[in-house]
Amino acid sequence: MIRIAQLALVLAAAALWGASRMTWVEVTSFDGLGQPKTVALSGAQWSTAVIPLAVLLVAAAVAALAVRGWPLRLLALLVALSSGGMAYLAITLWTVADVAVRASHIAGAPVADLIGSQRHYGGAVLTLAAAVVTLVGAVLLMRSATTKRAGVSRYARRSAAPPEEPGGEMSERMIWDALDHGSDPTDPDTKGR
Repeated sequence: MIRIAQLALVLAAAALWGASRMTWVEVTSFDGLGQPKTVALSGAQWSTAVIPLAVLLVAAAVAALAVRGWPLRLLALLVALSSGGMAYLAITLWTVADVAVRASHIAGAPVADLIGSQRHYGGAVLTLAAAVVTLVGAVLLMRSATTKRAGVSRYARRSAAPPEEPGGEMSERMIWDALDHGSDPTDPDTKGR
């Protein structure tokens, strides 16, 4: 399950990177001296958090290899929160009443010179899709943290005292089992117990 979650996070990061390269808003200004000037604002310009979120997803995919248990749950929670952030960035492009003022500030054009603005929704749709895939990855990470914990407790229930072979000697397997349980099989007082 962790491998699928990692793949989902990497795919979502790639989608965010693609969305950061796409045009989200175009703003047209005219200063009265030359031709009207149109500036296309990419996703990275319009929403500066898109690239850092993509880097965060790649880092989370790599970190999922190293952590287990409650740290993996915290990682899954962080990934789920970043999914909410991505969805917010995408949805605000639709819900903001007028993007022209913000676009003019980003483009460096005076608000008085604005003659129009246009939204392009492809990048926002791709960001929203990345948010959904990221949420799926977070759920899979959370489930794998729970599954791994159950597997560890299954092994912890084994008896700490391995049985001896006839004649009082321990087999090689029993020695390794004793070491796994934290016992010293060479101690003559405990005989590996």
